[in-house]
Amino acid sequence: MNKKNPIIAFLLAFFPGGGLMYLGKVLRGLFYTAAVFGIPILSIAAVSITAFQAFIVFGLGGGLLLYIVNLIDTAVTASKLYNQSDTVKDGITVEKNPDSERFFTIILSFIPGMGHFQLGLVYRGMTLLAAFFGLGVMVVFVTFLSHRSEFLIFLALLPVIWIYSFFDVMQQLALKQKGKELVDRSILEDLETRRTDGKKSKSIAALLSIVPGAGHLYLGLQKRGIQLMAAFLFSIYILDVMRLGIFLFLVPIIWFYSFFDGLQKASRQGDEELEDIPIVSYLINNQKWLGIGLIALGLYYLTSNIFLPIAAPYVRNLIDIDLQYWFYQYFQTGIICLLLIGGGIKLMTGRKAKQMVEEGEAE
Repeated sequence: MNKKNPIIAFLLAFFPGGGLMYLGKVLRGLFYTAAVFGIPILSIAAVSITAFQAFIVFGLGGGLLLYIVNLIDTAVTASKLYNQSDTVKDGITVEKNPDSERFFTIILSFIPGMGHFQLGLVYRGMTLLAAFFGLGVMVVFVTFLSHRSEFLIFLALLPVIWIYSFFDVMQQLALKQKGKELVDRSILEDLETRRTDGKKSKSIAALLSIVPGAGHLYLGLQKRGIQLMAAFLFSIYILDVMRLGIFLFLVPIIWFYSFFDGLQKASRQGDEELEDIPIVSYLINNQKWLGIGLIALGLYYLTSNIFLPIAAPYVRNLIDIDLQYWFYQYFQTGIICLLLIGGGIKLMTGRKAKQMVEEGEAE
């Protein structure tokens, strides 16, 4: 009789019932296969007949629940193979199969950080667990709060954290089975302690550059990092408020610029001294215009959120004009048009003045 591998059984369990059929529990495996696929199909058929949409929710929920039960059932059944490996010889109980720790670590590692708990690395596991679920909760919360689905793109970082956590726990397990002592510290702390020269880590800077400006802040480029982070977040906010969906292409441009600029700065770290040059130095040297912009923004919100809702009913009664409709449909667009035209004129006149100065110096 061939000895079954519990790890293979658990991997096969991702197809409902596959792991149990591999372990010889054919009827139980077929039950999970039929139930996980059959319940959603029956719920869709019930909806097509009765037009009661709630059947889909019940069907998908029931199928998902049985799928999870299938994974747990397979893990419990497979773990018994290790428990059965205990033998008693000459009155002495022989220890369980050493692969049992590897099996349970792999099973728990499907939740980031839990495999580290199995190895006794509580602090390391807690940081990975908090990073994974904390990021997911934060992204969903910001998306719900801002009503902008674009923030969901940051959920793509979750598989990166999951893969890193899985391979890290496998590496820690290999070190433990070799007899080496494991040190319980966070990932960032682990990377920093490997650097004896005290310099910033290029790998951490590159990883943080995924968030606009974060990599620059880590490298000590405060002005550049704050400007990039503010530009990214403010652009999403202002485009939403002003209903300028046509300019949403600016958001990925800012992200890509920040990301590759962060990679470039990280690659130079240690080879040369990095200079904190702000992206827009004009605002740093001319804070008056920044103040004017903040005052204008404050007046805009004061008008749109206080004065306009109060005055609109009176204006409608007097001259039968919907003031709010005209404001949101035409005034906002008109302001943006004037700003774009003014910016274009400023660039053209500035370029012309620069050419005149260069021609004067040449003479």
